[in-house]
Amino acid sequence: MNIQSKKSFAVVDYEKCNPATCSPEKGDCPAVSACTHKVIKQIDGVFEPPIIFQHMCLACWDCIEACPMDAIERKHVS
Repeated sequence: MNIQSKKSFAVVDYEKCNPATCSPEKGDCPAVSACTHKVIKQIDGVFEPPIIFQHMCLACWDCIEACPMDAIERKHVS
């Protein structure tokens, strides 16, 4: 049996990410609410950058489309 490893997933560019800019009143990351698979979360609380559970990412890219800061991108590994 040959098990394939995941080849594409989303990653956060923490140099660009700033939930206070996206949502100055609440500090909510719009990419978190856009992820219907619930694999991106603001673990450390509001106003903090989100974390993507890459091993669970289904590569739907909804988070990328929802991020107004262009701080989430696709990562492809061979």
